[in-house]
Amino acid sequence: MEFLDIDDLNPEQDFVLKTVESRDVHFVRCWFSDVLGNMKSFAMVPGELEAAFAHGMGFDGSCIDGFSRAQGSDMLAFPEPSTFQVLPWRPQANAVARMFCSIRTPDGQPFSGDPRNILVRAVQKAADMGYMVNIGSDLEFFYFKDAEGTQVLDRGSYFDLTSLDYASDLRRDTVLALEKMGIPVEYSHHELAPSQHEIDLRYSDALSMADAVMTYKLVVKEIALKHGVHASFMPKPLEGHPGSAMHVHISLVDADGRNAFFDASDPDGYNLSATAKSFIAGILRYAPEACLVTNQYVNSYKRFIGAGRAPSALAWARGNRSALVRIPGYRPDSEESCRIEVRNPDPAANPYLAFSALLHAGLAGVEAGLQPPAAAEMADLGERSREELRAAGIGSLPETLGQAVDLFAGSDLMRTALGEHAHSYLVRTKRAEWEAYQGIVTPWEVDRFLAVL
Repeated sequence: MEFLDIDDLNPEQDFVLKTVESRDVHFVRCWFSDVLGNMKSFAMVPGELEAAFAHGMGFDGSCIDGFSRAQGSDMLAFPEPSTFQVLPWRPQANAVARMFCSIRTPDGQPFSGDPRNILVRAVQKAADMGYMVNIGSDLEFFYFKDAEGTQVLDRGSYFDLTSLDYASDLRRDTVLALEKMGIPVEYSHHELAPSQHEIDLRYSDALSMADAVMTYKLVVKEIALKHGVHASFMPKPLEGHPGSAMHVHISLVDADGRNAFFDASDPDGYNLSATAKSFIAGILRYAPEACLVTNQYVNSYKRFIGAGRAPSALAWARGNRSALVRIPGYRPDSEESCRIEVRNPDPAANPYLAFSALLHAGLAGVEAGLQPPAAAEMADLGERSREELRAAGIGSLPETLGQAVDLFAGSDLMRTALGEHAHSYLVRTKRAEWEAYQGIVTPWEVDRFLAVL
């Protein structure tokens, strides 16, 4: 593979160099993600940019979880100039900017364990089938007094706009920072639980949305620190209250620029095309196998039980929010608004891998011409036991991380979607997490059993 010549920069790279000079940028942070979705970063001075564009920046991949072991650990990070943004929470004099990076091996090939590259491959699969992918994300999170506990900042609830919503200024500053970084926001509001909040990102192409989610999570935490509080994307931090979700909105655009999910002549009255219904069927069929990616921690599975439980029933509907897949009906006759919403992912997921898994699942349904079951519009599926759902022909997501690992490990689709490198790493790592959790004697067990057994 031929590397760029430093004297032959493309227009995007040239724009970065000129912006660095005009905006007084003295440090450029290079961002990328490990397999679990933890942000990694190193900084370089502007004088290194041309060489970085041309030849990449070397680092030791054995130090990054899920990348490479000591043998063959040399990696190269190539900054993507289209992702260049000045960080608005840093001083404007001696400013700091960032770019996301693609990870390659020394021979110039994309590294198979790079989550961003995994999503690039999923998007390419959709393109090979004639589709461009649009994704939007609604992420929920909590503000706490500090990182040492779960002391909430307010007792507000859904959409509260009173003195109870202590964090209005935090959300405002977060939204302003996101918009300064070119990430458009649709909504922000207080969520259902105390001190729980949501900011919804306007849809974009899949890769840009994954980058935006990574940026969003960092911005939320940075702004919280500036206000002297802690922001957490832990899926279920408070007992007795709803957990936090990352609802994923997906639509496909065909070669003519039309929404491939929209069909005004849908005989079922949902304005959904046959493509959309097969995509839904694929999501429902493969969601249990993808659950390790969309819900990757022990704590993730506590969202599916108790107060405000998240959807785990493998069903779809328009008005029923207890179904795993929902068809937002705010503007049912709008082609532009036609999309599906997958409601089980949580904000601790790696967005690159979560989007990849969902895309491969839906596209597998389209390729096979799968048909979804009848929509489950009436019943609150969250009030039914798994046995009752099973009797009605409705499956469920795995109950624990342990079950999710087993389903994921045996999934040919997930191995294809993520590649052997990331797939095997997740199986090893998450089995170890589940075994470690099972070995812990919890206060609940001691309180319940010590005195009576």
